Amino acid sequence: MLTAHTIKTIQSLDKKKYRQKYNLFLVEGNKIIKELPNSDYEIENLYSIDPENITFKTKGIEKILPNDLKKISFLQHPKDSVAVCKIPESKILTDVKIQLILDGIQDPGNLGTIIRLADWFGIEQIICSNDTVDVYNPKVIQATMGSFLRVNVFYTNLDEYLRDYQYPILGTDMNGENIYETQFPERFSLVFGNEGNGIRPSTEDLISKMITIPRFGKSQSTESLNVSMSAGIILGEVFSKK
Repeated sequence: MLTAHTIKTIQSLDKKKYRQKYNLFLVEGNKIIKELPNSDYEIENLYSIDPENITFKTKGIEKILPNDLKKISFLQHPKDSVAVCKIPESKILTDVKIQLILDGIQDPGNLGTIIRLADWFGIEQIICSNDTVDVYNPKVIQATMGSFLRVNVFYTNLDEYLRDYQYPILGTDMNGENIYETQFPERFSLVFGNEGNGIRPSTEDLISKMITIPRFGKSQSTESLNVSMSAGIILGEVFSKK
């Protein structure tokens, strides 16, 4: 049976300040948890209602009751297990051909989906502004469906980073060059802006070229596309030309 202190600590990991305080975050569900041993993530504790289904050896595994699982899970319908994992030291990869830049993305579902898209297309790194939603937010982790294990997400001051970046920087906007007519460089960064405000002016000043997804609908009444949807369409076009 879980102690009240343990339950309180795990529940607090819903908030960024406590994830940073304890240097911990949650991974839920055996499907994703079983991938952890093959990643850079270290399991601190593992709580499961059915521990015999955990097929790898790990310290700190504890059998709990379904009622306890409900208390520590952030899901509306808790799964089988919850892993408390250590947040690894942040790192940046320098030898990547294509990377995504996220400027102020706020919705956890959008970030999670973009990480999953990056994994699908083999993009190893996403650079985020410091005000982008935290990758270790439980909703982000869940939305990635395990792809956070294979995509490096690094937070930094975008202005400083992009000033030193030596390759083309393409921005996404409602106005820009048609993506279906764009010749994409071999190595570049692709910037996506905030859901409501787009790319901030200071970031836009450092962009080499703006690109856009053209509309084909007759009504032309749709204001914009969801940012993760846009990412999927543009990445599909980028890699169709590879």
